[in-house]
Amino acid sequence: MGTGLSFYVPMKRLRWQILVVVLTLIIVGVLLLTQQSVLVEPLLPQPASGGVYTEAMVGSMGRLNPLFDWNNPADRDVNRLIFNGLIRFDERGFPRPDLAESWGVSQDGMIYNFTIRPNAVWHDGQSVTSDDVIFTIDLIKSNASFYPQDIKDLWAGVEITRLNEKNLKFTLTEPYAPFLDYLTFGVLPKHLLEPIPADQIVDADFNLKPIGSGPYKLDHLIVENGQITGVVLTTFDGYFGKQPFIPQVVFRYYPSSASAYDAYRQGEALGISHITEDVLSEALADPNLSIYTGRLPMLSIVLFNLNDPTAPFLQNDVIRKALMLGLNRSYIVNHTLGGQAIIADGPILPGSWAYYDDVEHLDFEPEQAISLLKSEGYTIPAEGGEVRSMEGERLSLTLMHPNDELHTEIAQIIQENWAYIGVEVNLIPLQYDQLIYDGLANRNYQAALVDLNLSRSPDPDPYPFWHQSEDTGGQNYTQWDNRTASEYLEQARVSTDFDFRARLYRNFQVIFAKELPSLPLYFPVYTYAVDAQVNGVQIAPLYDTSDRLNGLPVDWYLVTRRSLETEPTPAEIP
Repeated sequence: MGTGLSFYVPMKRLRWQILVVVLTLIIVGVLLLTQQSVLVEPLLPQPASGGVYTEAMVGSMGRLNPLFDWNNPADRDVNRLIFNGLIRFDERGFPRPDLAESWGVSQDGMIYNFTIRPNAVWHDGQSVTSDDVIFTIDLIKSNASFYPQDIKDLWAGVEITRLNEKNLKFTLTEPYAPFLDYLTFGVLPKHLLEPIPADQIVDADFNLKPIGSGPYKLDHLIVENGQITGVVLTTFDGYFGKQPFIPQVVFRYYPSSASAYDAYRQGEALGISHITEDVLSEALADPNLSIYTGRLPMLSIVLFNLNDPTAPFLQNDVIRKALMLGLNRSYIVNHTLGGQAIIADGPILPGSWAYYDDVEHLDFEPEQAISLLKSEGYTIPAEGGEVRSMEGERLSLTLMHPNDELHTEIAQIIQENWAYIGVEVNLIPLQYDQLIYDGLANRNYQAALVDLNLSRSPDPDPYPFWHQSEDTGGQNYTQWDNRTASEYLEQARVSTDFDFRARLYRNFQVIFAKELPSLPLYFPVYTYAVDAQVNGVQIAPLYDTSDRLNGLPVDWYLVTRRSLETEPTPAEIP
């Protein structure tokens, strides 16, 4: 029998040891996985307060008073941050509360009741009241303001009733849904301006030391060699809304987009208020500069005089469609505008709540245009040349256009496009005022290339340009006479139901696209630029160029804070 050592381990005890080892391994694995998830979980940066945003503003300062900024975009940009209206409009054109926390409209659409926020105060601590609103409207109606006469006339027909310190009522003579457009004016402090005669406010110190109710207040003006070269704003702690992330905003004035861009490259600014075509390509190539483009509230269009006896063929919607198919609008946008426009298919601004995207879009199809002309009895010589009807009538018209470089170039492209399909076009360059008053207003034209300015009118209301009642003495320069379309415009103008109005405007746009009483060309766009280290910047359709700053008090930020950090860190530059 050999010698040696041997051990006997009971099977039951062995199973228990194996189970302990397995459980231990599982627990360790779970702990490792849990620990790993904590370590790899990203810490997303959060916006934090801090930094200074400096913008190179194209333009010059006039008066920091909304009573006088109608024709000065640079002033409106700054006033947008200092003053508030009763309401504001979002990017789709829907009204939103501003100084007014709420409002109501009577069923007949003639009475509007507004309630001002109880915590709305001026930068000097005084409460904003209904008296301030009434006082401002009285100033708007006066000869002292720079507001257009049509706005003064509208307010002259509105009865304004003070209900109490924070409530007031507007009573209209008839229902008018676009009335809300007129309530975005910057409200002024009565207690500071009432002692000054209205005609002397234009020269008041207030215009250089404004007191508003907005998210930012004036800190000081930058003066160099006796000239105001900039404005410094700081946040207003008593603002009724959300406090901005950026505590200080500086605007420095420059005479051109090129000089503003140069200031950015020199490190003097983080933003450029307007990028024009002459610096666009260079700005686009800058890796640290973010370019933002928003649709402007303007429509470039070829208007037709549908009642001109010397061009009866313009009354034929098939021929008008052929003329549209014969227009190379993409070339116009890309060649003359550097791509800085949106091709238009109708008269309502894209992005608006009223815009209908499913109307027929007509591309450049010159051969189809020729076929349509032939279907209407016109003959086109095989060797090319003028199109004539069976009666020998030529397809020839005169096109008036503004005599500036841009519109002249577009008019020449139109002339060449239509010559290809056999339509003769004679160009008549005119000063813009002469074109409007001598040509359009007198209905003394056949076709005209014009820009319809829809600024500060978020409500689409196509009524003035396309309703039957405006064909003589109004702005229906084409004298389009479509009863069904007019009925849609009538109903949409008096209803306060946005869904119902949207359906009416959809129907109107379908009829417009079918009949083409005029030929929409494009909606121009506005381009501005912000350094990539500025976060939260977003683009939206514009109803005024100052709308580009709508998000600054709410969303823009320069500094970030990570969730486990206690101190803010500068935002990283991509």
